[in-house]
Amino acid sequence: MSKKYESLAKSIADKVGGSENVETLAHCQTRMRFVLHDNSKADKEGIKNLDGVANVIESGGQFQVVIGTHVEQVYEEVTKFISPNLDEEPVQEDNRNLFNRLIDFISGTFSPVIPAISGAGMVKALLALLVLFNVVSGDSQTYYVIDFMADAVFYFLPVFLAYTAASKLKCSPYLAVALAGILLHPNFSALVEEGEAVSVFGIPMELATYSTSVIPILLIVFAQKYIEGFARRITPDAVKIVIVPMITIFVTGLIGLLILGPIGSYAGNYLADGFEAMQNYGPWLPPTLIGAFLPVMVIFGLHHSVAPLGFMQLAAFGYEGIFGPGAMVSNIAMGVSVLVVSLRTQKQSEKQLATANGITGLMGVTEPALYGVALPKRYPLIASIIGGGFGGLYAGIVSTVRFGTGSSGLPAIPLYIGEDITNVINIAIALVIAAVISAILTYVLSFRFEKNQEVNESESKEVTLEGTIVSSPVAGELLPMSEVKDEAFASEALGKGFAIEPTEGTVVAPFDGKIATVFPSKHAIGLVSDTGMELLIHVGLNTVELNGQYFESFVEAEQPVKKGQMLLKFELDKIREAGYTTQIPVVVTNTLQYSEFELLNEGETSTEDPVLKVEV
Repeated sequence: MSKKYESLAKSIADKVGGSENVETLAHCQTRMRFVLHDNSKADKEGIKNLDGVANVIESGGQFQVVIGTHVEQVYEEVTKFISPNLDEEPVQEDNRNLFNRLIDFISGTFSPVIPAISGAGMVKALLALLVLFNVVSGDSQTYYVIDFMADAVFYFLPVFLAYTAASKLKCSPYLAVALAGILLHPNFSALVEEGEAVSVFGIPMELATYSTSVIPILLIVFAQKYIEGFARRITPDAVKIVIVPMITIFVTGLIGLLILGPIGSYAGNYLADGFEAMQNYGPWLPPTLIGAFLPVMVIFGLHHSVAPLGFMQLAAFGYEGIFGPGAMVSNIAMGVSVLVVSLRTQKQSEKQLATANGITGLMGVTEPALYGVALPKRYPLIASIIGGGFGGLYAGIVSTVRFGTGSSGLPAIPLYIGEDITNVINIAIALVIAAVISAILTYVLSFRFEKNQEVNESESKEVTLEGTIVSSPVAGELLPMSEVKDEAFASEALGKGFAIEPTEGTVVAPFDGKIATVFPSKHAIGLVSDTGMELLIHVGLNTVELNGQYFESFVEAEQPVKKGQMLLKFELDKIREAGYTTQIPVVVTNTLQYSEFELLNEGETSTEDPVLKVEV
């Protein structure tokens, strides 16, 4: 595949002015988006005339090369010829409120570290199993070595968080790691051990232990962002490479040791005291709330802001009961509920989907089950919320904790092995409670929500050999493609179709088929109908620049969908307030395979109204 686009990619790279003229490069669903140092150096007409380029548009400070739905393959080839700042997005004003920005920061900081923390947790679980079965003695050198191997991630947690936080805040991750190294340096640890008063430039320095800590390094990296930025602005280009790091490490390091580190340490201690109080006086509450409402939290992305509390508790005490037990019973409840759906539904396609997603849910990954089955059908979601809540209540009452982090599914049971198997027994009972209640409720509710009638093979999938009817995926005003305020769509260079000026922020499937792709920024979805039509639904113009802000997707690639099934939601007013055009082009990307296109409606349209008929 790469050879197919190599020549085109090289021509594009040459005609935009080469690497030295490219400041940043990104791509969306249909086009590559260059930010060039000098647009006049780019051969716009030359690129437009290349075989494989649909159009070239200069808009919003970007030089946009319209390729089509195979843009990702072309982009991968272009990056072989253009090197600077490829992963750097053009700086956009952040219009999100403080709460949303905080959740995004926490998620972006902790998510990349989760594999390392999970791996370390599973090593601890393996070690516990080895001790339980008398393979390894708890006082042996083997135990000692494996134990510090597992603890290394937690001890050096400030280093990991320094890198990810700096990457999120777009300052130097390597300088951030250097600042974390200051907190963990053996000489500083020796000062802490000695406990004697220490001062720097006559200012007393609080001696605190920063290994396994979280808050101090986050505060320090936040300060680094501004100190490093200031240093870059005041330093001549000729000496930036040495002066900026010097100022950043010296100034931020001192501020960190003298002010921010101690503040973060005190905050962490208070947080740890809160965890301990919760564990002593109200251990039932967090697992109950997480067990019941984790699916709702996942829908709104709030789980990203709660899970790190469990990591902090684990780093502080060596165990955690805030997030893990509740998440585990919730996931099992979801998996069981969806498996019961597979037994109750009469539609073969739904049986297959529910069976696969239910098993995946039991393994700890519930998004496919949630978005593919539970949310569209509603009743398994209700059952899993109730079952997960009761399972979490039991886990909390008996103070169930885990001693490592990993997936919150059946493979994670060894994480609950401590000095004895009490926690394993308790989590097993909690899982049984969640599973049984969820299964019974799902079964009972299915009599009300499921249609108990046989669906013949011929009736379950209608095949229209003459063409396809496309229904409206969005409520709003139907527009001809020529009225779209984007040359690439309006000229039908990407394919024929129609557009909608939306009045609501919900997109549904316009036919039966499957999801071909969901772009990471969630602003565009590609589908393939059961009759072979390839369709692109693109919400707004240039909305890729929002990087997923104001969008929420409910499907994933290769997922089967039914006509009318919810695909995504978007905050229409906020997108308009941010200055973006909200027209939604709906494009048949395999236009050349069809001979006739007929718009069946005009003016106002509702979701599922037939709007386009195509003939082969």
